[in-house]
Amino acid sequence: MLDVLTSKLQAVLRGLRGKGRLSEADVASACREIRLALLEADVNFKVVRDFVNRIREKAVGKEVMDSLSPGQQVVKIVRDELVDLLGGASAGLDLEGAAPVVLVVGLQGGGKTTTVGKLAHLLKREGKRPLVVATDLRRAAAVEQLRQVAGQVGVPVFEGSADDPVSIVQAAVSHAGSEGLSPVIVDTAGRTHVDEELMDELVVMKRKTSPAEVLLVLDAMTGQDAVNVAQEFDRAVGITGVVLTKLDGDARGGAALSVRAVTGKPIKLVGVGEKLDALEAFHPDRMASRILGMGDVLTLIERAESAFEEQEAEELEKRLREQRFDLEDFMRELERLSKMGPLEHLLGMIPGFQELRQRAGGPLEMDPRQVKRLTAIIQSMTPEERRNPDILNGSRKRRIARGSGASRQEVNILLKQFRQMRAMVAQLMAAEKRGRSFPGGGLGGIRGPRLGP
Repeated sequence: MLDVLTSKLQAVLRGLRGKGRLSEADVASACREIRLALLEADVNFKVVRDFVNRIREKAVGKEVMDSLSPGQQVVKIVRDELVDLLGGASAGLDLEGAAPVVLVVGLQGGGKTTTVGKLAHLLKREGKRPLVVATDLRRAAAVEQLRQVAGQVGVPVFEGSADDPVSIVQAAVSHAGSEGLSPVIVDTAGRTHVDEELMDELVVMKRKTSPAEVLLVLDAMTGQDAVNVAQEFDRAVGITGVVLTKLDGDARGGAALSVRAVTGKPIKLVGVGEKLDALEAFHPDRMASRILGMGDVLTLIERAESAFEEQEAEELEKRLREQRFDLEDFMRELERLSKMGPLEHLLGMIPGFQELRQRAGGPLEMDPRQVKRLTAIIQSMTPEERRNPDILNGSRKRRIARGSGASRQEVNILLKQFRQMRAMVAQLMAAEKRGRSFPGGGLGGIRGPRLGP
């Protein structure tokens, strides 16, 4: 997520941190590099100009230039400005009242119907009883797609008998009220491009249904195109917030960093994966910290708490600290981690991970679909081999490959990933022993009770 931008901004700020004193020339040079990094990330030109000007103005102030650690002060300024650029405080959904309506709008192909399903799943986990409504009557497969998505998350679909989308929504609201369902999430029709007919239909629907939220779904990977679409929808319909999809695959960040500043409307939710539970509330402060390589421990904790029992977490931490983490542990944790999201994405939430993974030999890549295959490889090993994988020679690897139906190359990849993870843990342990513990106390702070706000 935003890896390219993160690596470039980290390089700029690393240079500032190492200086005992800063001159205006140092700040000017850093601002030029920040400006270039943001433009290459496809951030809106005016947004970049204003952002860099604010940093320059604050960074050359007397309080910063005369401080004992001016480099750290500039880093703080950049982070604060990023938080402000991304929206400042988190913006939650407004779902007050009986059966509030949520219009989900956007272009065809942007992930609108899938987002409806993800949103319904998210609200269901929060204890609500959502109803999803099919109003895309033009695209032949739209209703069937919504049925399938809703069926996977276990929420009802209202289709209606009318051929008018507005009448369908009105009937859905009445049905929701009588059945005690709330909120009413409407999957509206989309187009391959912004056109007058699409906007007119949405304007009428909004006027007659008085929705609590009008959420625009945007593909984060389309950069400035997404921002332009947001402007068009907001100008014509009036949106209340944005849902950015495919943020996990966006290495640049143009849409994420531009849309709030350009439209004035907050990013409320972000899609961080293909699974229907991969929709999260958007937190500007957490995202700013991740962009600057400071991690996102709070989100990591929230995900971990949903996948780990406290006793299991304590046992895992004990084995890690005592360096008893073996391939059997690795297999169990792979199964748990696969439920939390891509491994590389999770580890990216650890402060300082970008630098640590370079020392460990590269990215830790793990396709969730490979977990069963890797489990079969580990299960084909003897207990001794799982406890001590260093004894695995060529003949043992060939036997394991035959027993699991894998290739020797796949066995070697598994062992490499295991050693990378073990090396990463060793790096974190060493950093903690040197007194450079991460927020919350390093590995010991991964559990919620020890972590500060």
